[in-house]
Amino acid sequence: MDCENTRNTYQRKVVLEELKKTTAHPTADELYEAVRKRLPNISLGTVYRNLEILSACGQALKLDLGEGKKRFDATTKPHYHLRCIKCGKVIDVPYVPLDKEIENHVKGMGNFKITSVQVHFEGICEECLKKK
Repeated sequence: MDCENTRNTYQRKVVLEELKKTTAHPTADELYEAVRKRLPNISLGTVYRNLEILSACGQALKLDLGEGKKRFDATTKPHYHLRCIKCGKVIDVPYVPLDKEIENHVKGMGNFKITSVQVHFEGICEECLKKK
């Protein structure tokens, strides 16, 4: 995608602003509900399209956490995620560089340039553990 020549529309600006307001890692459907409060006539398809553009241009992260739906994150600096298998909550985890042994193994596999890494952990969050 040619991000430099992609027009920054008002709708895209609102989608990104609403995404930046949350740390919940919303799905497109969830974000659509928030955006509709500001732009009542926006369509779900427009929100999806703009999230795809924002993620392709590095302004948002598109996450596949194995739930069968994509989530989005406005934090684009390197970090990992925890996902609660009980309630579905997703939490940011600070970035720690990969072990040098793993990096050396990948480099030894030939001509391959890593452009991004997505790591997520699954478990049970503190609130769900308290409910037991």
